[in-house]
Amino acid sequence: MAIMRLNVGPIHPSTHGVLRLVVDVDGDTVKSVEPHIGFLHRGVEKLMENRMYMQSPSYVEKLDYVAPLSWDDLYVAAVEQATGILCKERAQFARVVLLEFQRIASHLLWLGTFANDVGQLFTLFMWCFRERAMILKLLEDVSGSRMFYVNLRLGGLYQDLPSDFKDRAYKLADYLEGKIVEYPDVLDENPIFLERTKGIGVLGKEDAINYGVSGPVLRASGIEEDTRKSNPYYTYGRIKFRIPTGNRGDSYDRYKVRYEEMLQSIRIIRETLDLMPDKGDVIGLPIKLIGPNAKPAPVMISRELPRGEGMIYMIPDKQKPYRISMRSPAFVNLAALPKMSENCKFADLFPTLGSIDIVLAELDR
Repeated sequence: MAIMRLNVGPIHPSTHGVLRLVVDVDGDTVKSVEPHIGFLHRGVEKLMENRMYMQSPSYVEKLDYVAPLSWDDLYVAAVEQATGILCKERAQFARVVLLEFQRIASHLLWLGTFANDVGQLFTLFMWCFRERAMILKLLEDVSGSRMFYVNLRLGGLYQDLPSDFKDRAYKLADYLEGKIVEYPDVLDENPIFLERTKGIGVLGKEDAINYGVSGPVLRASGIEEDTRKSNPYYTYGRIKFRIPTGNRGDSYDRYKVRYEEMLQSIRIIRETLDLMPDKGDVIGLPIKLIGPNAKPAPVMISRELPRGEGMIYMIPDKQKPYRISMRSPAFVNLAALPKMSENCKFADLFPTLGSIDIVLAELDR
């Protein structure tokens, strides 16, 4: 056996970011993979400990530039818990709708780039970005920004919802469902896509638990766990939706789980809009009114982000966090890559990595 060591990255098109993989191969067979991270480390947690509470949402949004609203919500919810501020009823419904649209947008970007990487399915890439653009337009009209929204305030949102918000959200949900249901006609009938995903990057149920993965990676291994169900927040406890799972834990199952999650998100959006009051204030507290009223008790909070379970542990101080630590689902999920890649072909390393759906800015922090 002659082992050759290869460096993949830190600049490589299939890593979608500055990630370095040290790969030992025997011929075309991968024997070990060692991820090297930290190329995008900016010390975000330490920066947040030196800023007042509501000066930090712009930092956390840039952790995940694919789904910035999800991290914004996680952080603002942590501050709300620390300060004892409750989110207004109608704002809770609005947050759920916006977060689920953000989840769909994140999965669409992943699916388009993943399909293009493994099968040169540029048609699907264009379809996914077409649908994603419609979501970004709605989020832009609600927040005033297309990418980084910074739209949440303690107790609600930055500004009131557009008068036609519910009508537009219903129509967008119908449009997305009509387009997304067509995707399997392209993917599930494509022999290249199937060959490069089925049986590739397998992570068994026991290994998924031992590595602590979460989100679609965990559910693809057959474990029905979703924070929105197991520890419901906002209005999730009042909504009926299904948790998609796989049974093989391979790259194909991770694709299928995310595909089904988009359809479930559309269901959540519709049910939330049905229950959402037509009247009521959604505007949160102005930043300048946030004073020294944080409780000394530590805060631990979790949310189901598009990539998995995100968590924040914060020790509050009067005007800013004394200490804050963030659990990145992308960081934990990447740790399982060596196990997924055991004895795979070198070419299969890339669909395996792509199926995890990492974001390097969140992973490195």
